[in-house]
Amino acid sequence: MTAAGPSLQALDRVLAKSHSENFPVALGILPAQLRADLLAIYGYARFVDDIGDEPGVDVPVRLELLDLVDADVSTLFAGAAPSMPAVAALTAPVQAGRLPELPLRRLVEANRVDQRVDRYETFDDLRAYCALSADPVGHLVLAVLGLATPDRLELSDRVCTALQLAEHWQDVAEDLSRGRVYLPQEDVRRFGVSEADLRAEHAGPAVKTLLAFEVARADDLLRQGAPLVRRVPGRGKLAIAGFVAGGRAALHAIAAADFDVLAGPPRPTKPRLLREAIGVLASRRTAPAGDRS
Repeated sequence: MTAAGPSLQALDRVLAKSHSENFPVALGILPAQLRADLLAIYGYARFVDDIGDEPGVDVPVRLELLDLVDADVSTLFAGAAPSMPAVAALTAPVQAGRLPELPLRRLVEANRVDQRVDRYETFDDLRAYCALSADPVGHLVLAVLGLATPDRLELSDRVCTALQLAEHWQDVAEDLSRGRVYLPQEDVRRFGVSEADLRAEHAGPAVKTLLAFEVARADDLLRQGAPLVRRVPGRGKLAIAGFVAGGRAALHAIAAADFDVLAGPPRPTKPRLLREAIGVLASRRTAPAGDRS
């Protein structure tokens, strides 16, 4: 497939954006090969997400670009050279048998879903979406660690879904500006929240109650998945602990903002991230997301 002019222009913008991103986990203490693999995974996931969210681009163009990524993944696994840098960066781990194909394709499919689905009726519906948009990242990370066993993958899915939910709860206003609401519609109705409430400058009592409920759900999933850290040996444990700590810190930031996610996405501070990482590595217990100490 050959991209049309608008598609190429959109792809250039996405490439420029993805190259300016930094991997959100301190990787300097990890082995060089693992560090390179994780950076390649993150770069690919970020690149695909940027295509799905590129502003000012019509849905047909986004879908065409996603098809091009999918075709480039096919090229990669056929043993040829991919044309897109974010896909080409995966060449070494793929050729070494460290990366499976299906999770890469699921990330593309998640962004296709984003082009046609903008509301989720139930929490189970949203979790099914996260199985495409978030869980594959954990599968890829465990694959490059050589630890992708069924029990670890199950725990990883809970961690990754919780991380995706935390991001959705932080970005309610931003997502709504793109026409998307990831808060389950049955919960929105249950707590008496309207979309007008979600467009306000600050969250009212009903929105705050809804967000507290959803944060607790994500926190519960993160707790369920946290034992994964203890099942990863060596320095790879640090990467997994970083993901769990990031989720805990994000949920804490929402609670610390009194669940007012409409005033701006609550983001954790670096000291809080460090504190959570130390806690994840040192203890089998996790503090509640609402603990503001």
